[in-house]
Amino acid sequence: MNFGDYTFGEPLWFLALLAIPLIGWLRGRRRIAVLLVPFAAAWHRPSLTALSRWPVVCAVLGLVLLVTGLARPQRVEDKREVNAKGYDIMLAIDLSGSMLAEDYESGGTRLNRLQAVKPVIQAFIEKRPNDRIGIVVFAGRAYTMSPLTFDHDWLKRQLERLRPGMIEDRTAIGDGLGVALTRLEQTSREEDGRRQGAFAVLLTDGANNHGALTPSQAAQIAKSRGVPVYTIGAGRAGIVPMPVFDEQGNRVGTRRMLSDIDEDALRNIADNTGGRYYRAADSDTIKSAFAAIDQAEKIEFQAKSHLLTTELFPWVAAPGLAVLLVGALLARQPWGKKGTA
Repeated sequence: MNFGDYTFGEPLWFLALLAIPLIGWLRGRRRIAVLLVPFAAAWHRPSLTALSRWPVVCAVLGLVLLVTGLARPQRVEDKREVNAKGYDIMLAIDLSGSMLAEDYESGGTRLNRLQAVKPVIQAFIEKRPNDRIGIVVFAGRAYTMSPLTFDHDWLKRQLERLRPGMIEDRTAIGDGLGVALTRLEQTSREEDGRRQGAFAVLLTDGANNHGALTPSQAAQIAKSRGVPVYTIGAGRAGIVPMPVFDEQGNRVGTRRMLSDIDEDALRNIADNTGGRYYRAADSDTIKSAFAAIDQAEKIEFQAKSHLLTTELFPWVAAPGLAVLLVGALLARQPWGKKGTA
């Protein structure tokens, strides 16, 4: 129910106003009160004087104001329609032990692969406020860290908690992508069995060596559902520095290891699903990869903005209670008592 810039959130409450004349009519036909309404005994008395009518007037006015308050009067301050851009995005992030390799650098300080990737992902999330974004993490197994959500501040806090070694080691790339795809299932956004307005980003630094799904099988599932997958190969090729820890988790040195990234598999996943493969050998190329994905995947749809409304309930209900209280006080006066008219 709308009246210019004003509306009622619960207009069905106005049906309660029909009870007021009904109570008066029933009161006029019976000697005892049909409904217990404050000072209703003073209603419809033939001998009421002008002063003795005030309790009735106050009762009716107070009840009208209370019912109006219950109908939730609101002032609407924004009715514009806006064009919004948004997607459903699942990020599948590798947490295998090799993500500890320190082949990135920032400001002269060595960073491991996950440390280098985190701020870039957080910046990516910040740039897409209208998207629902979720996170799947994987190593030897794959887990959903966050389903699709608009709460990006909470999402970034969860991202900050990520550490290599949180999951049993090994690299199940196919399972990580497979779980991400299940989180994108939503029949309301499907056409002919193909998912609309969604894509996945797969970030890993290794080759698949574990899991129920192979990368090619996961890619076929994504292709059949119409979900583009953008793949990012993190880390440098060749020999890279790897920290060594003792049983208590204290760092005791550094060793050299061979970086083993299955670029062919990542490229095939991207090509088969309509995405793109990026090689992120340093901090700049990581940023470039996410910036390119951000530019490539934008959709525009018509949507109503959230209406900015001000609830007016207290401005109506409070006077209603006050008027009822005044009526009750007047009903206790000599002119409001039976037989004094």
